[in-house]
Amino acid sequence: MLVLGIIIVVAVIAIGYFISTQRSLVSLDEMCKNALSQIEVQLNSRFDAVVALAKTAAKYAEHESETIIKTVEARGGHMPSAGATPEAINQQSDLLSQMMGKLNVVFERYPELKASDLYIEAQQGEKQYEENVRISRMVYNDTATKMNRLVRQWPSSIVASTLNFTVKEYLKIDDAQKKNYPDLDEAFKK
Repeated sequence: MLVLGIIIVVAVIAIGYFISTQRSLVSLDEMCKNALSQIEVQLNSRFDAVVALAKTAAKYAEHESETIIKTVEARGGHMPSAGATPEAINQQSDLLSQMMGKLNVVFERYPELKASDLYIEAQQGEKQYEENVRISRMVYNDTATKMNRLVRQWPSSIVASTLNFTVKEYLKIDDAQKKNYPDLDEAFKK
């Protein structure tokens, strides 16, 4: 009778752990999806701000701004709303960075453009969306870290593999942003 009681207690504990871990995994998975969706919304808004900058530049440099606007339109200007992935987010960010680089070249050629109120407003909007994307990326990567720990650590890894939860991919930093950071490997060699 004592053995049966111990078996029942162990079974209840195991089932309770399984249910608790499953709920944690589902919660983190949904938080990751939500964070990707938030990034997608911010990137779409950032695209709109870049288009506004390109239209402002069109008054001064028609050919360059038309090229940028056509690039946005060819891309659809927005990401697909279903199934956003870290890879798609990274590609979208890279495209935006390239477009901003091209626009900055145009703005450097026309100093009077940089002084216009439209430019200043559009530039501030683009910077705000860029900051929002940065914060949303941090939220996603933090959530992905928590999810990945549960998926990889024992005994929760047993529950995760049973329920087909996998490790989440991290969002990378934009290549353009990497250039702004010092090379830490070189700094530590000194």
